Amino acid sequence: MIEAYFASIPAMIMTTGILVGASGALLGSFLVLRGNSMLTDAISHSIVFGIIVVWLLTGHLTGPFQILGAALTGLLTVVLSEALARSGLVKMDAAIGLIFPALFAAGVILISLNARNVHIDVDTVLLGEIGFVWLHTLTIGGLRIPVALATLGIVFIVNLAFVVIFWKELKLTTFDAGLAAALGLFPGVLHYAVLTLTSVTAVAAFDAVGAVLFIAFVIVPPATAYLLTQRLWLMVVLAVAVSVLSCVTGYLLAVYWNVSIGGMMAAMTGVWFALAFLLAPDRGLLSQALRRTSQRLDHDCRTLVAHLYTHQNSPDMHEENTRRALTEHLRWPEKRARATILRALDRDLIERRDGLLALRPKGQAVAMGIFARH
Repeated sequence: MIEAYFASIPAMIMTTGILVGASGALLGSFLVLRGNSMLTDAISHSIVFGIIVVWLLTGHLTGPFQILGAALTGLLTVVLSEALARSGLVKMDAAIGLIFPALFAAGVILISLNARNVHIDVDTVLLGEIGFVWLHTLTIGGLRIPVALATLGIVFIVNLAFVVIFWKELKLTTFDAGLAAALGLFPGVLHYAVLTLTSVTAVAAFDAVGAVLFIAFVIVPPATAYLLTQRLWLMVVLAVAVSVLSCVTGYLLAVYWNVSIGGMMAAMTGVWFALAFLLAPDRGLLSQALRRTSQRLDHDCRTLVAHLYTHQNSPDMHEENTRRALTEHLRWPEKRARATILRALDRDLIERRDGLLALRPKGQAVAMGIFARH
């Protein structure tokens, strides 16, 4: 069964995508909460410079030196961006926009000048091709395993171990860096540790899904999970789950439509985000619209109660305490008046009595409270 699994091309492709997505989501959850998610974009582009420099120095396109060198370049991007922002001359977003294009451009120029006849180019680094991961394999325990799968498996284990071991520290430094520093937890060190692991993950992932598509896996699933929950542990779990779901559905749709597998996986992260953006229980657009409608109805109910209280037992009560008065005197549309009356009846604020709208004891109390505050 194990041999059949590793011999299955679809299984290898989906597993590779899942490892990329899960590894990115674990770290991306903290980056999104800290407002540093776009550093992923900078890192993913600037590692091109590190990749070509390490190749020029060692002649190797893969291996630990390649990963280390490119990861250090990603970390260098962050350090230079923060240093430029601390100068006070530009803001952080502008600093990122200045640093990573410079390093990316330098990498592209070096590739053009020195790697014309070598299997390294901008498309390879930025886009990758997850559909071919099964071609480059190594033998472990008698099993032929894709190199990308083995590398990403190690990266996922390291990322997971880091998050589990430093969970409390990460949680505290993410939500209250000042308190974490006062407790001696070195939030800056943890911040750079997360970014270093993000750089390592980006380097490990670029050959499979490409640096650009890696950004989607780091940012979009955590952003989707953020819309669905306010608990950190559940957000991380949901982010990983969205990544897995995106990889599986993305692969199946890519095969069905005969399109880019990596691109469709990344596109599916956007689909799930869009659904959460619309349908999330508390933060979705639909729930917000329903909440605003409910609040507007509650406000109209208070207005109705105050109106009935003002005119009860008065000579004009038979004219004012009617549904027609709401449309003619308060200038409410018929639909608004009907909805408000139904809400007030449902809340036991009013009742119909002898063809008039009359206050119930609960409505009487609400009206007295309104006028007492004013």
